[in-house]
Amino acid sequence: MATRQITFSDKTVSFYFDAAFEQLNKIVSPDSSVIITDENIFRSHRKKFSGWDTIILKPGEEYKIQLTADTIIETLIEKGADRTFTLIGVGGGVVTDITGYVASVYMRGISFGFVPTSILAMVDASIGGKNGIDVGIYKNMVGVIRQPDFLLYDYNFLKSLPQTEWQNGFAEIIKHAAILDAAMFKQLEQNKLSNYKKDKKLLSALIQKNALIKCGVVQEDEFEKGNRKLLNFGHTLAHAIENTYELSHGQAVAIGMAAAAVASSVFTKFKDTERLINLIEKYQLPAFAQFDAKKALVTMRSDKKKSGNAISYILLERIGKAVIKPLTIEELQPVIERVAS
Repeated sequence: MATRQITFSDKTVSFYFDAAFEQLNKIVSPDSSVIITDENIFRSHRKKFSGWDTIILKPGEEYKIQLTADTIIETLIEKGADRTFTLIGVGGGVVTDITGYVASVYMRGISFGFVPTSILAMVDASIGGKNGIDVGIYKNMVGVIRQPDFLLYDYNFLKSLPQTEWQNGFAEIIKHAAILDAAMFKQLEQNKLSNYKKDKKLLSALIQKNALIKCGVVQEDEFEKGNRKLLNFGHTLAHAIENTYELSHGQAVAIGMAAAAVASSVFTKFKDTERLINLIEKYQLPAFAQFDAKKALVTMRSDKKKSGNAISYILLERIGKAVIKPLTIEELQPVIERVAS
């Protein structure tokens, strides 16, 4: 187990890489902990949860809502969970988001940690302290920024991960490479998804690299006043279409990145749009899809990153170098209409 201590504004978070779930009881006591997971994870790894008090959720983004949070809170009250308890989210981004959210509001805040079980959660969703729920079609509209106490990485969970979830996770890895790491972008071009699935060392190194990339950005700008916004590359359009069209998060982000690359070619003279699109498609993700541009633009008007009439849109100057550019819906409209057709 390789341990890294990462200090954020008011908390040091322990990252346990190359760990095993069975080591969890060395970090927290089962007597004062409650695990939150979903039916899919529990069914695939039932033995791991023996001896742990576990709340099992319905799987899927549609359950990342206040009603689910209320149900968890009522269950915690029934169990007699007090401020000494720790909540542990074992699952993908939906589970970690809602676990962190509940832990942040239950009794005005109790301890929590994560055991991310998907590529997406390992490299992105569980890192950085953003915890929240969806409201209707609006992704993560309600939530808090509060860091977990720990993250434990057990790559054995990935053995039950569906192919589509591998693709989902690599959308965020491509995002990190596109905005911050040209060398990793080249590495991704030189490999393919099957290489990472077969080679545990190669995968472990990639996951750790991406986790630390995100940690570095969050350390500099934990509350998203500046460069943390770069991590939203591809997400403005993604959030506008993801729930409406029942796309996976990775699919929506891939489409959003392709659109942002096209926008970059217009607004920053970015020259590698085709290169990014080729990489997206190499990892079995969609670069383009038909959607209602007018509906998407209406939803984008309510984006939580909007300030006045402008959205802080993330564009690329070159591979590995992203910039924040305020753009109005009117400026974005021709680009969105172009990629939607």
